[in-house]
Amino acid sequence: MTSLLLTKSTTFIIGPVATIMGYIMEGIFWALDKIGIPSVGFAIILFTIVIYLLMSPLTIKQQKFSKLSAKMNPELQAIQAKYKGRKDNDSMMAMQQETSAVYAKYGVSPSGSCLQLVIQMPILFALYRVINAMPAYVGKIKEAFSPLVTNLLNQEGGSELVQTFTNSAQFKNQFSNELFTSNSEYAKNTIIDALNKASTAEWNSISETFSNLSVDVSNTLQTLDQYNSFLGLNIANSPSFMVKEALASGQYLLIGAALILPILSVLTQWFNIKLMPQAAGAATDDDKANAMASSMKTMNKIMPLMSAYFCYILPAGMGLYWVAGAVVRSVMQIVINKHIDKIDIQEVIKNNSEKYKKKLEKQGVTSNKLNNYARMNTKSVDNQSSKPQLSQNEKEDAYKKAMEGKTSAKPGSLSDKANLVKKYNENNNK
Repeated sequence: MTSLLLTKSTTFIIGPVATIMGYIMEGIFWALDKIGIPSVGFAIILFTIVIYLLMSPLTIKQQKFSKLSAKMNPELQAIQAKYKGRKDNDSMMAMQQETSAVYAKYGVSPSGSCLQLVIQMPILFALYRVINAMPAYVGKIKEAFSPLVTNLLNQEGGSELVQTFTNSAQFKNQFSNELFTSNSEYAKNTIIDALNKASTAEWNSISETFSNLSVDVSNTLQTLDQYNSFLGLNIANSPSFMVKEALASGQYLLIGAALILPILSVLTQWFNIKLMPQAAGAATDDDKANAMASSMKTMNKIMPLMSAYFCYILPAGMGLYWVAGAVVRSVMQIVINKHIDKIDIQEVIKNNSEKYKKKLEKQGVTSNKLNNYARMNTKSVDNQSSKPQLSQNEKEDAYKKAMEGKTSAKPGSLSDKANLVKKYNENNNK
């Protein structure tokens, strides 16, 4: 197995991830070629399964979090209602402690749904790079270009013709690099990059300009079509490009074939969302919580449409990965849902509570102490909020009356303290 080096992505994080994914993709394609199925489409599906299996611990954790969140959400809402309107430090600390105890009770982390999404983003961008520049990562596909590229570079004006192609502008620096000579590996890589994005008309222009290369052009296209063909689709092209080609050639039936992936993307994403456990939808007095719930519902409606749009404008290979990923996630979610539904939640709560208790004890905090602290803070807040607050004038008036001996003060009151001051002064002035 061989691979290109110069055309691989060097973007921070994305580049190294794309290189690793390129090795996986090349290994899968090599294996498929050995058994007589050299298909990029099948390679992407197997690649998707491999990637999701590697990420399964994070995926299970995220989906388990979603499932348990639906069960613990009423408790979290009760805590929010309990401390609604209380902004003092004691109440905020007590609410935070009680909320942490609920998360610990169910054995999940508040950030449990974020890590998997954060990790998926560079993988998605790296995958786009791999599919968009497949010859840079899969040596077998590079070899399909090699005979034509070698002969094209030996033709006078061959590289200049390629530089007129629409997509070759993005490789302008590579063409102008001093390493670009007719026999250099760098030149071959650059030409392969440009040809990999060439349109049908541009491929035909090579045959028309250099008639002696028409056989090489035909053989190269035939090999690439074999590699990229999947259920009648060319994985290297985007559905939007396929629609334009179909309209231009009058082959309107191909439009339906081009739209298969975007439509499947909507359906699989929608089904995946339906499988995800939904939090209780009852309205509460918490405007912030209601706003977040409304935003989630809106996102659940928009996401399938966004996936369809991206599947329409990006190479079909990306859409195939998207659809295959949604199917794999759905299967995993069904398995996880059945597994969690069979779990004795009370037993889980009991075990997690014991773990949380031991964790607190290591930190020097006992469960009784924590509960007493929370009740003390709540009681303190309740008492303070129920007591009428005196204005400054009322305080001064009470003090004057106490100093004049006109009040029977209760122990600990402002008047009582004023009487103590009065007696102190009288005793010291004798």
